[in-house]
Amino acid sequence: MKLKFRIKYATSWGERLCVVLNCCSKDGTVRQHHLEMKTDDGEWWLLETSVLESRQHPLSHIVYAYHVEDSKGCVQRREWNLVARCYHFDTAKDYEFCDQWRDRPLLYHLYTDACAVTRHEPLCQEVEARVFPLYRKTLMFRVSAPQLRLGQSVALCGSHPSMGSWNPSRFLRMEYVGQHEWMLTINAVGMFLPLEYKYIVVDDATNSIVSWEEGDNRQVEQTELVDGQVYVMYGEQLRLPEKLWRAAGVAIPVAALRSEHSYGVGDFGDLKHFMDWVARTGMNVVQLLPIFDTTTNHHAPDACPYKPISGFALHPHYIDLDAAGTLRSKTAMTQFMRRRQELNAQATVDYEAVDCVKTDYLRQLFAEQGKRTLSTASCQAFVASASEWLKPYADYRGEPYDYVCYVQYLLHSQLKAAADYGRAKGVVLKGDLPLGMHRESVDVRQYPELFRLDGQMGVSPDHSTTKGQNWQSPTYQWTTDGDSRQHHIEEWLQKRLRHLTQYFGAIKLDHIVGYFCQWELPDDAVDARLGHYIPSLPLTVDEIEYFGLHFRHDLFTRPFINDHIIGQTFGIHADYVREHYLNALAYQLYELKPEFNTQRKVVQAFCGRNDENSLWIRDGLLRLIANVLFVEDHDQKEMYHPRMQAVEEPVFDALNADEKEAYLRLYYNYFRQRHSFYWGQLATRRLAELSDHCRMLVCGDDLGQQPESVSSVLDTLRFLSLEVQQMPKQHGLEFAHLEANPYRSVATISTPDMAPLRLWWQDNPERRQRYYITMLQKEGRAPEQLPAFLAEEIIARHLYCPSMLCILQLQDWLAMDGELRRSRPQDERINTLSDPSHCWNYRMHITIDQLLQADRLNDKILTMVKRSHRYNPE
Repeated sequence: MKLKFRIKYATSWGERLCVVLNCCSKDGTVRQHHLEMKTDDGEWWLLETSVLESRQHPLSHIVYAYHVEDSKGCVQRREWNLVARCYHFDTAKDYEFCDQWRDRPLLYHLYTDACAVTRHEPLCQEVEARVFPLYRKTLMFRVSAPQLRLGQSVALCGSHPSMGSWNPSRFLRMEYVGQHEWMLTINAVGMFLPLEYKYIVVDDATNSIVSWEEGDNRQVEQTELVDGQVYVMYGEQLRLPEKLWRAAGVAIPVAALRSEHSYGVGDFGDLKHFMDWVARTGMNVVQLLPIFDTTTNHHAPDACPYKPISGFALHPHYIDLDAAGTLRSKTAMTQFMRRRQELNAQATVDYEAVDCVKTDYLRQLFAEQGKRTLSTASCQAFVASASEWLKPYADYRGEPYDYVCYVQYLLHSQLKAAADYGRAKGVVLKGDLPLGMHRESVDVRQYPELFRLDGQMGVSPDHSTTKGQNWQSPTYQWTTDGDSRQHHIEEWLQKRLRHLTQYFGAIKLDHIVGYFCQWELPDDAVDARLGHYIPSLPLTVDEIEYFGLHFRHDLFTRPFINDHIIGQTFGIHADYVREHYLNALAYQLYELKPEFNTQRKVVQAFCGRNDENSLWIRDGLLRLIANVLFVEDHDQKEMYHPRMQAVEEPVFDALNADEKEAYLRLYYNYFRQRHSFYWGQLATRRLAELSDHCRMLVCGDDLGQQPESVSSVLDTLRFLSLEVQQMPKQHGLEFAHLEANPYRSVATISTPDMAPLRLWWQDNPERRQRYYITMLQKEGRAPEQLPAFLAEEIIARHLYCPSMLCILQLQDWLAMDGELRRSRPQDERINTLSDPSHCWNYRMHITIDQLLQADRLNDKILTMVKRSHRYNPE
């Protein structure tokens, strides 16, 4: 039995095309073959091979895919393979595959679970290796048709009598094999090639043609079929425009949900109940913050969801205690009911009190029911599938393994139940994959080779945050070609995504710029000013001088301190600072004393000193340390990075006019030109590998300062961008025009890190007035407090914009109802980026049941969702 593969693909010099062929036997064994193709012109690639039959392992079907390798055998590109090339294999036949390279389709979103849920299509489909009738000479047709609606099928009609002779009443129905794929075989005996044909859409109920596909006729090219041959034509996608899929949704942290049954914090039972309100209002998406365990010391700072201690374990606070079970002791239950009432009466989440109550309840419940639960088949299946991370997580928590398995099983079951409940209503959960991990997390301990432990992840300084952000998480140790380490960061991220697929139909990749490059701070830094991007292309001294800047190591890389800077920075404390923190050098310059020459040392020296003068001196010393033009690369000595925002530091003023001009040229080249293509290539490979087999709709958090290649990479991978009108991506605009939003995007008014709509309106009088006139086209003075009717107009404009998804925070939806919304806009804020000690304690001020009873608001939202064509009914 012979196989012949033929594909047209233009490669670059030194590249070759390969086929990865999996021969699958009836007993489940799989033999994989890596086969190199041949070419005469670098464009048409051929491969002929044979498959040996095994009596012990009779062949069932084959699965194959193409990829491109360089001269060293390193994979450069893989074709899109979410929908497998899978065929039943008859060992008595020879197969010839006439293929086309598969990039991610423009309609990629139609293959995702998010779209399937809202269209009420079955999930977790796989392409079946279905048995089709084969003839002495066989033509096999295959086409992908994600545009079809329920009750529609694909058929074929063509120029030959056996294909209907273009008679619309004589079409040939194709068979559905899963994942939007349709197949058909035709007896080719007596046929004269070439032939022409087209695919058509048929209504199942009436057996009538709905539409013919667009474009030129397809062709079976002129080839000579021999006896026993199966000629397979992969037809890519059906050439028909799809009905634009658009949906609306709400964003809310699980912890913020409020009900009479929860214990002072939202839980997965509340999430399930919240789905009723989402379905009631015609929305289809619930977007959550990260739900991983963040427990380090059981105190309030643990509430930050972006510092997980595990990439897999769910946070115990989100467990629904009512659904978990009831304690036998009525006295104990009475006490817990009293504590629940106290917690539920609070306006915000009391993290420490919730932790104490839920932990106490779960320990008692485990003592009574743990063994019985752990012995169930479903629990044992969960523990077996999660054993790779459960044991290290239990060791980290210092808890008995059985107890940890019990709690995580309950969390898994409840979240899965909530997700399934939503899916049945056409509502999909959208998760959030945080970029960073807590420095002392389980995963960092288990796989230290995946992280750069001598650095800290953060965000580079910009005009809004001059110090940047220090997340204190370790940066990633991305793999390079030929890397032979046992574990790779890409594999770890893929496992995390596969884990989340159980619950979510869509996912947000937090801070997606981190997959292009990460802002790394040295471990002795406190703020982000002394960081640089990794990976990057640092400058040599020769390259720096090529731009016309004579390199002076001490002046450019060590803090530049003179009397003028000291006086300007410390004012009345200048003499005190000179005496206690600085050493005098020649030419009226100074250096920091050894015990204060890093930011970490300064912060430690001022620990506990919170008076105004001490804070003034501390912050001044931190700025002095960052007063440099270049940062030396940590891994490559005598190579340098320009310091971000150095042009705004006093050291820049120490340069003469020619040096300033040279530095500005160098600075622009480094941050705007030097890395664009390099980072784009890296991110395309990383993100493609990460999401290649992911059925979730992937959305990128691409707000803030981004490499220029981000938008093109997201477009290539069919990821959704994030569009916020207050943060336009087009340079020179204060507000984005909603009608210019790309279709493949998520439109929102605010994020959890921003002020919600009403608070932004109240706190920014000048911007509010400009927005009122330019965006809303109103006259006169804007009202100081946002009235409900204006909030409704702003939300309506977002719903009508072209974006595929419009997901607004619950606070912004409630802004349309003057009676239902909070009285104080300040209480609606979830997080403040500029405050590293911000307490994540936001909670709904009304219960989910009260929200369900708010018919006036709910009817209004439903009407707006319908009129904006974002309604996807059951």
